[in-house]
Amino acid sequence: MIPAHNEGPVIRRLLEKLINGADPGEMDIIVVANGCTDDTAEVAASFGSAVQIVTLPVASKHEALTAGDRAATGFPRIYVDADVELRVDDVRALVAALGQPGVLAAAPRRELVMTGRPWQVRWYYDVWTLLPGAQRGLWGRGVIAVNEAGHARLAGLPPLQSDDLAASLMFKPHETALVPGAQVVIYPPRTFAGLLSRRARCVTGGVQIERAEGLDSSGDRTRISDLTAIVRRRPGLLLQVGYFLSVALFARLRASRALVRGDYQTWLRDESSRPASATAPARPAAQPSVARPAVPLAAAVPVTAAVPVAGAVPVAGVPRQLDRRDRVQDNR
Repeated sequence: MIPAHNEGPVIRRLLEKLINGADPGEMDIIVVANGCTDDTAEVAASFGSAVQIVTLPVASKHEALTAGDRAATGFPRIYVDADVELRVDDVRALVAALGQPGVLAAAPRRELVMTGRPWQVRWYYDVWTLLPGAQRGLWGRGVIAVNEAGHARLAGLPPLQSDDLAASLMFKPHETALVPGAQVVIYPPRTFAGLLSRRARCVTGGVQIERAEGLDSSGDRTRISDLTAIVRRRPGLLLQVGYFLSVALFARLRASRALVRGDYQTWLRDESSRPASATAPARPAAQPSVARPAVPLAAAVPVTAAVPVAGAVPVAGVPRQLDRRDRVQDNR
């Protein structure tokens, strides 16, 4: 399931990765285009019957996820953000993990594409990827997979900006799995302004969760002791840790007006990671002839549908292929 608001520049690369190599009927891919004023729905429609499209007039991720659930017919379900990449092999690994006893929710490892990112963005993620909460939590990956029992846990969640964090908090550690065989490719901001917008939204979403009844995010909150531990293990990151703290301060200042007003509706989005060059002409893959049992794939998240990559990963519209020097892996 892929909730998508004005994701025309990037959704094709995700859909191509999901469809390439998939067997007929293996997945139900649902794109929920919500409040779009661009060609998101048209790009998704160019893949033909491989993608089911639901359109909503209002821009709301919560409404998009609800509509996607109404359209879905089976389990497991994988919620995927439209601006990440996930391959069919990653989907298969996530589905396999959900079949393990006691596992209700699963997520892939992250791979961050740092090509063209300035030092301000690189330094931030140098520290962020080492934080205990970022390493163990299901959130911040753009992909969450649940089986039927796991989905029942999420049914009562209210509309929340940090929906992936809220979803992660609904499960105990032994009920979740970070799947080594699944990998999501994430594109961080290309500018400091984009980074600040994204972090300010996270601040607002975190405070909203703290004020919500029945949700406790304290276990995943970044503490000074976490940062001190990073410096002790990696003294060379002292400057990066100081910079990380300054970004956190600026993000809280940026979010302060929204917090005073109780505004949890305004969605501060990083546009720098959504270049127009990502919209190359559609080339839907031919469907293989071997049938497999259907695995419904719900509208990605924004689970706002992510990608394991060995070696180079071709991305539409990028002038050269990415290689391992451009990628930062965590959760090994």
